[in-house]
Amino acid sequence: MSAHAGRLANSHVFFGTDGVRGRAFDEIDEVVAHALGRAANRALLAGNEAARWSVGRDTRESGPALARALVAGLRATGAEVIDLGIAPTPVVAFAAQRLDTAGAVVSASHNPWHDNGVKLFAAGGTKLSDAEQAAVAQCLDELRLTHGDRPSAAEIARRPDAAPAAGAVGAQAASPNELDRVLDAYEHSLHAAVDGRTLDGLHLVVDGANGASASLAPAALQRLGAQVTALFCEPDGRNINDGCGSVNPGTLGAAVLDVGADLGVAFDGDGDRMIAVDCEGQVIDGDRQMALFAVDMAERDLLAGDTLVATVMSNMGLRRAMSEAGIEVVTTAVGDRAVLEALEAGGHCLGGEQSGHVVFRHEATTGDGLRSAVHLADLVARRAAGDSAFTSAELSLQAMQVAPQVLRNVPADPGPLADATQRAVDDIAAGAGPDVRVLVRASGTEPVIRIMVEAPTEREAMDLSDRLTDVIVEGVGAAGTA
Repeated sequence: MSAHAGRLANSHVFFGTDGVRGRAFDEIDEVVAHALGRAANRALLAGNEAARWSVGRDTRESGPALARALVAGLRATGAEVIDLGIAPTPVVAFAAQRLDTAGAVVSASHNPWHDNGVKLFAAGGTKLSDAEQAAVAQCLDELRLTHGDRPSAAEIARRPDAAPAAGAVGAQAASPNELDRVLDAYEHSLHAAVDGRTLDGLHLVVDGANGASASLAPAALQRLGAQVTALFCEPDGRNINDGCGSVNPGTLGAAVLDVGADLGVAFDGDGDRMIAVDCEGQVIDGDRQMALFAVDMAERDLLAGDTLVATVMSNMGLRRAMSEAGIEVVTTAVGDRAVLEALEAGGHCLGGEQSGHVVFRHEATTGDGLRSAVHLADLVARRAAGDSAFTSAELSLQAMQVAPQVLRNVPADPGPLADATQRAVDDIAAGAGPDVRVLVRASGTEPVIRIMVEAPTEREAMDLSDRLTDVIVEGVGAAGTA
């Protein structure tokens, strides 16, 4: 949990690693969204008479109501709002950069349909710094909304500043021409990122997670020349991330094998991460993507400082492979905000997370699943043109011997572990040996404690994770693990 995590008075809403998130219409309701809109505009664009926001959302059934309330809160503090409707998070960030606005996305990313949340971008589409996030959290606290005096959702809906317009979520809908220009410019940036090359001759399977990328991603990849087989691209408000998307790549792998595709790509609900599978159905996670991109970019003198930025969650195998390739790895805390800060501070150009957030800093201000997909497909196409078959075993560096890694989630309220539990965890980690890596942390996106264990053997990793799970379950009184 970030040191700057903020909590809305008398609610269970916390800022985590990427905005606020919780159960829709319970932890995140219209009143919370309205308050967050007011607080965000005051904290981030205070004193700016021309305060403008680009707002988008994913496909959850709670999205329209929460987006209307967020927009109402922004407008109540004097902001002009451009409604982008359903749009992936990286497209909202791109629009904010292009239109010189701040940005907000109503989404819970990879979480189930019944959750929702809000991600915020500062003016120009950059992720909030810790200081900016703390300022928004402080404004939320200063609103002092209690159950006794805060307006109801119905009262918010009746206010003039909440009245819907022609757009999908109210406020000033982006005009068709303006929205088309943003999308055209975004797709042009994808094409330019691969120096205008096409994906002609490639067959891709695209899993849209029934989310924000479900319409855009298959169409954009087709326009770049690929043959596309689309999966999970029919959102109904409740099927987002349901057995599909970047957290469930098994179906994608089977589909790639079934249709004989060259590559499969799967996005999460809001489109800022991507997990791929190769032509043999093997998963290419964020670590393997970063290995591929880093070595390829270094070979072409495009990797600034021959440096890659990764988080503490990345496998030891990535670090060993990069060392053998002569590439330095800078390690950060979990979250793409931490990655972006390190990229900016060091002047680096490539970084990301094992979960599939990959950032090309010279091209974008945030992780972008479709951008990663285009880069990976371009790499496949270039290797194919050189008569070199693409499989993850061949192209993700033979030196990348991945250490056995076990991940567990223990349901728990947000916040640090009790002192006694933390001491027990520390004792287990200290006695684990020099070739073992243990990471236990509160999730920044879900009410769980995350456990990660890497060890020389899978049995050792499993045994350690079992011991840690037992200690944490006992400490937090959790019913079980997820």
